[in-house]
Amino acid sequence: MFKKYDVIVVGAGHAGCEAAAAAANMGSSVLLITMNMNTIAQMSCNPAMGGVAKGQIVREIDALGGYSGIITDKSTIQFRMLNMSKGPAMWSPRAQTDRMRFAEEWRIALERTPNVDFWQDMVSSLIVKDNKVCGVKTSIGVEIEGESVVLTNGTFLNGLIHIGEKRFGGGRTGEKSATGLTEQLTTLGFEAGRMKTGTPPRVDGRSLNYSLMEEQWGDQGAGKFSYTDTVISTDQRCCWVTYTNPDVHETLKEGFEKSPMFTGRIKGLGPRYCPSIEDKINRFAERDRHQIFVEPEGWNTCEIYVNGFSTSLPEDVQYRALTQIPGFEKAKMFRPGYAIEYDFFPPTQLELTLETKLIKNLFFAGQINGTTGYEEAGSQGLMAGINAHQKVHDGHELILKRSESYIGVLIDDLVTKGTEEPYRMFTSRAEHRLLLRQDNADIRLSPIGHELGLISDERLDKVNKKIKDSDDIVAHTKKTSIGMADVNGLLEELGTAPIPQAVKMFNLISRPQIGINDLRKASTDLNELLSNYDQQTIEQAEIKIKYESYFEKENEIVEKMKKMEDRSIDPNFNYQTLGSLSKEAREKLLKIKPKTLGQASRISGVSPSDISVLMIHITR
Repeated sequence: MFKKYDVIVVGAGHAGCEAAAAAANMGSSVLLITMNMNTIAQMSCNPAMGGVAKGQIVREIDALGGYSGIITDKSTIQFRMLNMSKGPAMWSPRAQTDRMRFAEEWRIALERTPNVDFWQDMVSSLIVKDNKVCGVKTSIGVEIEGESVVLTNGTFLNGLIHIGEKRFGGGRTGEKSATGLTEQLTTLGFEAGRMKTGTPPRVDGRSLNYSLMEEQWGDQGAGKFSYTDTVISTDQRCCWVTYTNPDVHETLKEGFEKSPMFTGRIKGLGPRYCPSIEDKINRFAERDRHQIFVEPEGWNTCEIYVNGFSTSLPEDVQYRALTQIPGFEKAKMFRPGYAIEYDFFPPTQLELTLETKLIKNLFFAGQINGTTGYEEAGSQGLMAGINAHQKVHDGHELILKRSESYIGVLIDDLVTKGTEEPYRMFTSRAEHRLLLRQDNADIRLSPIGHELGLISDERLDKVNKKIKDSDDIVAHTKKTSIGMADVNGLLEELGTAPIPQAVKMFNLISRPQIGINDLRKASTDLNELLSNYDQQTIEQAEIKIKYESYFEKENEIVEKMKKMEDRSIDPNFNYQTLGSLSKEAREKLLKIKPKTLGQASRISGVSPSDISVLMIHITR
């Protein structure tokens, strides 16, 4: 029935979809295996993409030639740019999406991608020969050969769902868990662990009283994620905000004695930055209310996602507590919230390419690596798909640096430091976040995507034009002066000091109180110039002007760090021969086997003095 595939992708969540698309678009023959063809790219939790740092990742996926940004734009029901009151390094796009349309658009995109085949089944084991994966075996006994395999199993590996004292196997509500793989991998020498995540109840939007809630609309002139010419709807759906109260908290506490979290039935660690509602009121007992975001699941459904109310308490307690929230007094519940425990494999067992160290041509991506979030999963899937293709076609591996992408930060953190709780990306995790903005992901990564064959010549030309045009605007402001009579009235209006003589436009735009579009009012010359460019290019120029000196300093730091990153270490180096290293450093270095001195410096337990010892030895 089956030919031998270049890449077999197991699981069709966000990681699996990106992996399959990337490998296929690069020319590999791909088989995407999923337990249910009707749940491809299912948004298991909230119907949204992006957010703080996560939005930057979606832009990076798009800049490399992945599909997440395009699919999001096609299914957006509300778009917001978060953190606009802060500097551009913090600006983060977020889109509320139509859950059903999102999954449908992903399936359509994959079916239209040449080289992608599908098979509905559960993979129960891998075919491994001489420490190299050679294919998979499914639950109905089918054996399929493959040059490489990418595992993107999400929360399905021995998944266990908890609702109060009830627990049952499942990878998602209504779907069975996947068995067999964990057991085989541990016998092959892999270390496995358990993690936990949760989801809130869904309710009937027709039963809510929105007049008791705060409206939350998206941005006017809504933006989008993809750098391609995707079009998003000019219409948007409203979201709402409401709050819990002491009565809600007291009702929830009644269920604590039956909570799987507090009785010890849940062994896995949950996400620190997305705690359940019972965890919130337990950890933050001094707070008398918590924010609840009321989010529509799509354009044409009345189903509502109760963001901020993730819980695994008994369903009757969930319902009674919900009806005490303003606007939810007559709420009808579609389905209760639940917690799910699942197997993961500590990612220190991976190379930076996401290939496993123990088994050649076997790649892990997504929640199997201990991450949480669609965006983190999608980016890992993209990188695993690229590197699986490259491995079987003798191409060069792709490892993104921490200084060039959030994806690089994510993978380096996972492989070098590992994680003991579900990993979530934040801007604070990126030491060079000023350079890794959402507005310049295309500039940073499109040349790489083009080299891989994932970005067209036309798209790269568009990026190069954006660079040239924004540089031309900056050059104009540096050479063109503006006089006192033209601008002082505007400066006074904007609350900034007047000028005593003519100054370069560049100096004025550098002020925090004034934007480049403000100055158009005082300069016909500038207004005529900017009318030739789109808003993205103008925004790029303004950021370059305002942060030029900061960029120069940041790039100097990157260049200094690059010397350490470029200092390679033999993967077979015997650290036991260096008696000057601490015992902990030797153990960690032998386990992780860093490829560079820079990676070694980020390993927990390896001190600066250990790095000095290594540097001296490597230099010799």
